[in-house]
Amino acid sequence: MSETAVEEKPLDVAIVGGGITGVTLALGLLHRGIKFKIYERADSLREIGAGIAFTPNAERAMQKLDPRIHQAFRKVATPNIEDYFVWVDGYHYNRSDPDNTNEELVSKLYVGERGFEGCRRQDFIEELVKHIPKEDVKYGKNLASVTDRGDGEKIVLGFRDGTTEEADVVIGCDGIRSKLRRLMFGEDNPASRPSYTHKFAFRSLVPTNKARELLGDYKVATRLIHVGPNAHAITFPVAMGALINLVAFVTDPKDWAAEDGKFTARTNKSEAVEYFAAFGPAVRAIMSLLPDELDKWALFDQRDHPVPTYVRGRLCLAGDAAHASSPHHGAGAGSGVEDALVLAELIGTISEAVARGTCTGSRRAAMVRAALETYNAVRYERTQWIVDSSRVAGEMFEWQHASCGSDPEKFDREIAWRSHKIWDYDVDEMVCNAHSQFSSSLEA
Repeated sequence: MSETAVEEKPLDVAIVGGGITGVTLALGLLHRGIKFKIYERADSLREIGAGIAFTPNAERAMQKLDPRIHQAFRKVATPNIEDYFVWVDGYHYNRSDPDNTNEELVSKLYVGERGFEGCRRQDFIEELVKHIPKEDVKYGKNLASVTDRGDGEKIVLGFRDGTTEEADVVIGCDGIRSKLRRLMFGEDNPASRPSYTHKFAFRSLVPTNKARELLGDYKVATRLIHVGPNAHAITFPVAMGALINLVAFVTDPKDWAAEDGKFTARTNKSEAVEYFAAFGPAVRAIMSLLPDELDKWALFDQRDHPVPTYVRGRLCLAGDAAHASSPHHGAGAGSGVEDALVLAELIGTISEAVARGTCTGSRRAAMVRAALETYNAVRYERTQWIVDSSRVAGEMFEWQHASCGSDPEKFDREIAWRSHKIWDYDVDEMVCNAHSQFSSSLEA
């Protein structure tokens, strides 16, 4: 068989990891008629964690990546009672009226119509998976090695079960503890592993009817961030209003030292309640709704030791595998969707060239490398800024940031520009820039 005949076979894309970034990328490729396989370590596609919400820029990226992604999200998303992101003072309260759960407004930002709605992570994944052919997902695939045999050959992925697979391009969407990142940069490289942010969180889904009895109708029907010294809590409705997603964050001066090396540890309600004992009645009421036994989640990110690039040859990282962020902007998953959009668009251009017969021989591998370098150029600065700003936001919510402390006016100005830099991002311009840079790189 001639080299041309071999090279004119459709492009094969390997996606390592089936979380939100991996699945949305798969749908974006499917929407553009591109072959892919998802290699998932677990025995099913599922998301860790309780609730999730998406910023407006992420919803726009969903629509452009594949409209079905946005439709799936809206199907499971719970509308808030208002289209604002609201921060309240969860700490100070009227000592003469200790049962009053009113909280003073700190900041209120308009997000846009139906902006920043929440859902359960697993509900969203289950809706997305309905659109992915079963034969395009392989389970129980724990990545062990990747070997690039040169431009005339496909990349070989080796798995711990002894099997191998081949692809033209490998995209690591395998999360904050990415194996592909370690293979790309080395096990001993500090950038290969995330760092503890010295905050952890108590997370739970609590029944809305019980929360309403303590907090009233308004607080259970919209997204609220209850700020305070060295701790803060977030609440928003999910499951079509049947549940409240509760995440309570605490600053931890110690190192994280779970015995099993995990980022979670079992704890009890009394520990969580103790951290918020000095907060106001509303926050104490929220904490009282936690179950007796629960997990606390250590917050790790890649701010301290970022990878220098998301790309090595025909290998690349996306989502948390590339730029794991703390959750304080609520923009981590959305950043992964933006990544997926750029990758799907650029790989789509290569796929079209393959179909035309203008991407054969060594040019095929060269185009893949150029596309991934373009992706890195378009995405690196923004995503690294989000990683950094998310840390800053966490400090702001706990009155630790020097620029604003507990001053509401300074807080409002600071959080407004940081939030809008994320929310107002032009994903159409991002895609246009990616195509322009890719075209220029090919001409060069």
